[in-house]
Amino acid sequence: MDKRVIFSNIKSALNTAPRNQYTTEMHLQMIKYADQLTTITAKEFCEGVGLKPSFGTEFSKMRNLTARLKAAGLNTDQL
Repeated sequence: MDKRVIFSNIKSALNTAPRNQYTTEMHLQMIKYADQLTTITAKEFCEGVGLKPSFGTEFSKMRNLTARLKAAGLNTDQL
């Protein structure tokens, strides 16, 4: 899937997330698409999704967490 489509999907999910679930949805989307975004930087992710640069750290954390979750049996295709 093209990264522009992924960014659009993530933006849409964030825009429709309940106010008190925004950060949770952001983390879920980062995990969901982590395998498809392995070649982009945290800065590029934030710019593509329209997040503040400070969320780049969260992107890096979620990418690292995804590897551990998948090792424990998570299927990101089901998210």
